[in-house]
Amino acid sequence: MRYKTAIYPGTFDPITNGHLDIMQRATLIFDKVIVAVAQSADKSPQFSLQERKEMIEIATKDLQKIAVESFDTLLADFAQKKHVSVLIRGLRAVSDFEYELQIGYANASLDPNLETIYFMPSLKNAFISSSVVRSILAHNGKICHLVPRKICDYLQQKGYYVCDT
Repeated sequence: MRYKTAIYPGTFDPITNGHLDIMQRATLIFDKVIVAVAQSADKSPQFSLQERKEMIEIATKDLQKIAVESFDTLLADFAQKKHVSVLIRGLRAVSDFEYELQIGYANASLDPNLETIYFMPSLKNAFISSSVVRSILAHNGKICHLVPRKICDYLQQKGYYVCDT
């Protein structure tokens, strides 16, 4: 069976080069990738849901196969509502594997038709996480090598120090 659409869920707080790398590569495999931005109030995101969606839309403007949506339900319910049975998740390191495996099994227990495909970011992006970016931002460090260039511009307009140029 060929899957035409996949969902790439996350909080994307903020979107990083690693996220964008996975999105770009997923569009080579799927006809459409829904980037599903989780409300995730329990994670206390630094950026609002609207800001996170806006950053993804800015970063993926040239990727025609990307659609950005938000959700505040179980991922399995969101996937069922969208008639999508493939989820994309990223794996940076061994430490991600256990957590992602549990999440994949949990989603499959809620909907046995859900398949999870794991993407590894390119080596140059393997160490990047949103929490690392937030930590650097909090200390006025440079992040332009960690997030898409358009996001550096966006964050500078919001008053964040992101780089010297």
